[in-house]
Amino acid sequence: MERSVASHPVDVLMPELEIHEAVKDYYGRVLKGTSDLKSNACLSPTTPMAPAVCRALKEVHPEVTSRYYGCGLVVPECLEGCRILDLGCGAGRDCYMLSCLVGERGLVTGIEMTEAQLDVARKHVDYHTKKFGYKKPNTEFVQGYIEALQRAKIKENFYDIIISNCVVNLSPDKLRVLKEAHHVLKDGGELYFSDIYCNHRLPAEIRTHKVLWGECLGGALWWEDLLRLAQEVGFCTPRLVAATAVTIGNKEFQTILGDYEFVSATYRLFKIPRSLSQSSCQVIYDGNITGHENFLKFDAYHTFKKNEMVTIDGELAGILKMSRFAEEFTFQVHVENEIGINCVTPKTVNWNPFEFTHTQEGSVDVATGGCCGSPTPCC
Repeated sequence: MERSVASHPVDVLMPELEIHEAVKDYYGRVLKGTSDLKSNACLSPTTPMAPAVCRALKEVHPEVTSRYYGCGLVVPECLEGCRILDLGCGAGRDCYMLSCLVGERGLVTGIEMTEAQLDVARKHVDYHTKKFGYKKPNTEFVQGYIEALQRAKIKENFYDIIISNCVVNLSPDKLRVLKEAHHVLKDGGELYFSDIYCNHRLPAEIRTHKVLWGECLGGALWWEDLLRLAQEVGFCTPRLVAATAVTIGNKEFQTILGDYEFVSATYRLFKIPRSLSQSSCQVIYDGNITGHENFLKFDAYHTFKKNEMVTIDGELAGILKMSRFAEEFTFQVHVENEIGINCVTPKTVNWNPFEFTHTQEGSVDVATGGCCGSPTPCC
């Protein structure tokens, strides 16, 4: 296929309203469950989830679970007492699971544009409040668009974490999504999300195909554009957590897509003031995060073992010191040897998810897989 691509990563060839209505129709009327998906874009082999996540999922009301459309979980670490915003929450399955993990002092807000999905989510607030033994609900649902969080009256500088699962690619304006997310996160806050990415910018014939949009392929962002847009907005460098190659599983779609390749990848983006000056330092993970007592896999290239000293670069040092992870690490000034050379050089990493899948043979991180022994999505 001869590649004819957009001149800018946020060019929109279909009107925004048309895309929103097409996605609403696809997820509100066409899809009734995972079996209705027409490609493998949102599906991957199962991998074990943390026991606490599996236990929380089992507590979710069956009607909410039945309206789950197949995208796997994105569950970051260190959630107790956190305020979390779920972009494109659907019928609320992930919100209710997270409401159990953050505890009664935490808060989970779900925003969704499809009214039919929100009706199901809101219907079961009281059920889960009682199920988890809380005195009052710690979950709320808002109707709105992920490109317009302020218009939906989502509080600015408020959330510790924003999660999103195979939703950003459904948006016609990724730059606005990132700007809005940055606006509502507090300093030190994190956008932890999984999505489908392409190895090049997609041409018009793919980006105007409504079913491919609904299948999370037509709106896929070139991974390099994610890095540029995120830093343009003010986020730190997007840190790859995990990635796995995506197969299509549909001959008609494969013909349209030609030799374009896709990957499902989880990134974490932190909101750290650019004025913050940080230098490399040495850290020791204290091992106090529930479910991660022996080690903490922070991203694809940094795994912190309990009580082991590690040298990290200045950006990662700033992230750890300003985020919810600050109390989980002991920080020490970077020690140099007698001739002024660092004893240990911080890792040089490549955040390209396609290269990562080749080196890791497409492994799926525990944070994005499924549980309970059934095929589940990676995105």
